[in-house]
Amino acid sequence: METLGKRIGDLRREKGLKQDDLAERLGISPQAVSKWENDQTCPDISVLPQLAEILDVSLEVLLTGEKANVPKVRLLPEGTPADINSTMLRLVVDSADGDKVRVNLPMALVKVALEIGMKMPQVNGNDVLKDIDLAEILSLVEHGAVGNLCEVESSDGDKVSIFVEEV
Repeated sequence: METLGKRIGDLRREKGLKQDDLAERLGISPQAVSKWENDQTCPDISVLPQLAEILDVSLEVLLTGEKANVPKVRLLPEGTPADINSTMLRLVVDSADGDKVRVNLPMALVKVALEIGMKMPQVNGNDVLKDIDLAEILSLVEHGAVGNLCEVESSDGDKVSIFVEEV
C-alpha cells in the first residue's frame, strides 16, 4: 500500500523538485518535507491545498492516490463538432443517502429521446437526475465540447458528474 509520504515524494520527483524546493515554496523547513516523505509526520491540513497545487494534483489524488478516470473537458477545433454517433454521455450520481446511479447513454440515443420528448427520469427511473438539461448537454456536444462537462456537490451531500466521451 502506498503511503501519503511515498506519494508526496513520488509526486515531488515527477515535478523535478528537490525537498528544499518544495519546502521553500511552502514556507517550511526541508526537514519537515523529509519527515513527511519518510512517514514520520504528516503535513498540516492547512498546507494540503497549496501542496496539491504545487504538485499539480487534486486533493483527492494527493490524499488517496486514486486518479479519477474522467477526461478533462476540451473543445474540438471550430467547424469539427463531435460526431454524435461516436460519443457517450456518462452520468454519475452518488447521493448522500447512499444511492449510486450510473447512466451511460449513446449521445445519438439522447438526441432521439429529446426529439420524442423523453425526460431523464423516464430513462433511468430515478428522480435524482430530473433537473439535468439533456438538450443543453446535446448542444454543448454538437458545438464540440467533450470530456468532463460538470461536477456538482450539493449542500446535502449529493454528488453529480456529467461527462461525454468519444467512443
